[in-house]
Amino acid sequence: MTIEELAKLPPDQSRGELIQGEFFSMSPAGHSHGIIALNISSQLWLFVKQNKLGNVYAAETGFILARNPDTVRAPDAAFVQQERLSHQPETGFFEGAPDLAVEVISPSETVDDVESKVIDYLNAGTQLVWLIYPRTRTVTVYRSLTDIHILTTDDVLEGGTLLPGFSVLVKEIFE
Repeated sequence: MTIEELAKLPPDQSRGELIQGEFFSMSPAGHSHGIIALNISSQLWLFVKQNKLGNVYAAETGFILARNPDTVRAPDAAFVQQERLSHQPETGFFEGAPDLAVEVISPSETVDDVESKVIDYLNAGTQLVWLIYPRTRTVTVYRSLTDIHILTTDDVLEGGTLLPGFSVLVKEIFE
């Protein structure tokens, strides 16, 4: 499947991601997944808007990470810096990777699924990936495949050089 074919699917058939030309459907997220995604998204949105840093995107926004074969990923939350926004078309998927991709990990996702997402994002140019694990109440922060940090509810999640000054207590993400 191509990006263009994915874009033409009816809404009831398009919930999912395109990975190396193959469409993978996804069931709707559970209620705790939705709360966690909203908690981190709202914290990001408020910080980014107050500081005029760019845009924060809600779950299911498609980002084109690769072409031929095509890959479109849809993180649970994403951030794109202001300077990258002017080159985007009015409609359709975002052309390129988000600067920050946030994934709330579902119980049905395998280690291979999660690793594949991280690799896709980082290879496409994402600077920061946050994986939020509801079961263990941890956040794994990827700056690269070799710069990885695991945070617990006693820690603070920070935006680093991408979002300087952003911080949230990890335990607040799960409340």
